[in-house]
Amino acid sequence: MKIALFEMNMHPCVGPEAIATVARAAEDAGIESLWGGEHLILPDPAVRFPPDRVFIDLIATIAFAAAHTRRLRFGTGIILLPQRNPLVLAKEIASIDVLSGGRLILGLGIGSIEQEFKALGIPYEGRGRRAEEALAAMKAVWTMEKPEYHGEYFRFSGIRAEPRPVQKPFPEIVWGGRTPYAFSRAARLGKGWYGYDLNLEETADLIAGLRKACERHHRPFGELEISVTPKAEPKLDRDLARRFADLGVGRLIIAPRARDVDGVLRVIASAERDLIGKIN
Repeated sequence: MKIALFEMNMHPCVGPEAIATVARAAEDAGIESLWGGEHLILPDPAVRFPPDRVFIDLIATIAFAAAHTRRLRFGTGIILLPQRNPLVLAKEIASIDVLSGGRLILGLGIGSIEQEFKALGIPYEGRGRRAEEALAAMKAVWTMEKPEYHGEYFRFSGIRAEPRPVQKPFPEIVWGGRTPYAFSRAARLGKGWYGYDLNLEETADLIAGLRKACERHHRPFGELEISVTPKAEPKLDRDLARRFADLGVGRLIIAPRARDVDGVLRVIASAERDLIGKIN
């Protein structure tokens, strides 16, 4: 069982000292990876999050935290792919992978807040298809000697974009989402799947959906790495972690839900003491 940590780019990790302190502590404790989420903008009045909630740019945060660590991996949990230009994002992802020495895990999703898309001038409808095209376009840039792509939403040829990712052929792809379409994307296009704020029952139901998608697409379910952030209650302990592992979860991404950096450090210390290396 891999033990990871969430919230690297949101409260209380919203400044350089806090981010560097948490990243170094996580690495020293044996945390496998540090994860963060993203919203480029937030609706006001609030739809799901308070509009004044701070999300430090996820890509910038990873680049900064990577410079303060040597072994810790970093996960995007998740980048809202339909809101991004795939050529720009491909450049950013490849650059982070180079600067971090190949420590990036690329978590992707399609988003579910329509107001964000409207503000960005991007259609909300068809975002799933556009996300899949965007990923295909990014893979072309990363892997083809002479990149080209000709799809419904994105088309290009006669270009190159260096650098290429350190990880070959590209960083591992993890998909988020709780719908049959999301499960299909994970089965067809991902190395893993990530679910946030789940209890055991919800995790079991979602894993059942992923198994069905893998069967439908002739993909061995065991090839997918399942990552989950448990709910705040009940408190995550060794017994609960083992019960997640028994369901097929391979990575627990702990959300500290702390008021300050000291609170995050206490969560890291607790994970080191009770979880890391102790869940089979």
